[in-house]
Amino acid sequence: MIQIILKIIGLLIALGGITLIYDARIITKKFFSFGDQNEGSTGLKIIGFLIAIIGAIIMIFAK
Repeated sequence: MIQIILKIIGLLIALGGITLIYDARIITKKFFSFGDQNEGSTGLKIIGFLIAIIGAIIMIFAK
């Protein structure tokens, strides 16, 4: 039972990271007022990538 819960949590974390990767420019325009939106979207993409990796690692080790 705990394995299923951990896999679902890992899946949701990975999904959040992937959402940050694909919608980085939209999120940057909506929530931040950077002069240079490329820097803001690049930062969000890097954070999203790391979050997706963490979620995938949780799913792998939840055996």
